[in-house]
Amino acid sequence: MTTPPHTIAVLGLGRMGGAIATRLAAQDRDVVGWTRSGRASGTVKMTADPNEAVARADLVLLALFDGPACRQVLDDVRDSLRTGTIVLNTSTIAPAEASRLARRLGPSYVHAPVLGSVPAAVAGALQILAAADQDVLDRVRPVLETLGTVRQVDDASTAAALKLIANHSLAGAVLALRDSLRQADALGLPRTQTLDVLELGQLGGLVARKRAFLLGETPTATAEFTIGALAKDMALLTTASDTPLRGAAGLTDAAADLEADIAVAATAPAVADAVLEPLRAYIRGHATGDPAHFRDAFLPTAHIEGLRDGAFVSWQVDEYCSLFTGRPAPDEPTRSRRIDAVDVHGTVATATMTLSHGADTFTDIFLLVRADGRWRIANKAYHRHS
Repeated sequence: MTTPPHTIAVLGLGRMGGAIATRLAAQDRDVVGWTRSGRASGTVKMTADPNEAVARADLVLLALFDGPACRQVLDDVRDSLRTGTIVLNTSTIAPAEASRLARRLGPSYVHAPVLGSVPAAVAGALQILAAADQDVLDRVRPVLETLGTVRQVDDASTAAALKLIANHSLAGAVLALRDSLRQADALGLPRTQTLDVLELGQLGGLVARKRAFLLGETPTATAEFTIGALAKDMALLTTASDTPLRGAAGLTDAAADLEADIAVAATAPAVADAVLEPLRAYIRGHATGDPAHFRDAFLPTAHIEGLRDGAFVSWQVDEYCSLFTGRPAPDEPTRSRRIDAVDVHGTVATATMTLSHGADTFTDIFLLVRADGRWRIANKAYHRHS
């Protein structure tokens, strides 16, 4: 007969991690929590040192934002993991990252991403996609069943991939709700009546959960799952499947606050194609290596600024264009770009874009202006993540 874990260290007390820790503690589990932000949970015992939490635990539960965070935290506590301690990872990460963690930690690793938001975690109503050796899964099953229903899958990579697919369906529902509301507004339909009908159909669950916000009865939607987290998951899915997601950028095209609840994306006003066109021309420039696209995207007076090889640079458009050969980069098929956010203020706009170029990721921030009847990029600043 297997013995369930006695002491649980929850590493990561954000929205979901905090809800999971609260649920476990409410069910008389011995829980100690740690969070990178240092914010106190208020509902579970806390420690400022993750090693202290791990040294006491026979189950370490990860509830972190992404794969790099999981790797970093596990690196930090590696020497404190006791022999036989199980690592249970509920984080949403890429399939390849899940496989690497499973290989690294061996049979003591359980990959168990969860379906459901904060209310489901607090109520113990999550759907859990769990992958582990059978004897290890049997040991942690009592803990998992405290959180919800366990659905066993073959391996860590499959569990991670299924979670991304599930979140893709959520992204599609958010975008479908947004488009339905825009069309209803254009037809002059009352919002209450529109939501009544949508609640009867395939979007019913989402509409029911977000109804008060969608009707303007609450000024803000409580962030149970953020636009930024969903956009991150869609980027992971795009990379893992090597298949572009049509419209996924629509989650953030008009969302200035990526920490806002996903319901905000459903109510965001449409961004006109004219605002996006210089950004698309900029993307075409990178994809083709043809500087003509950059000349089309930028105003002639624009500057491109950032750090290059440790030194600050401020290029004029001609200098920037001289960096491009007219041919795509050799690894262009592996590169990707996405528009993260666009915020329009009359005749000016700001935009943020993420470019994944080989080993480097760039964050580009644009200032756009509407001049002579069209939008152009007035300036660009960038940050290179190596």
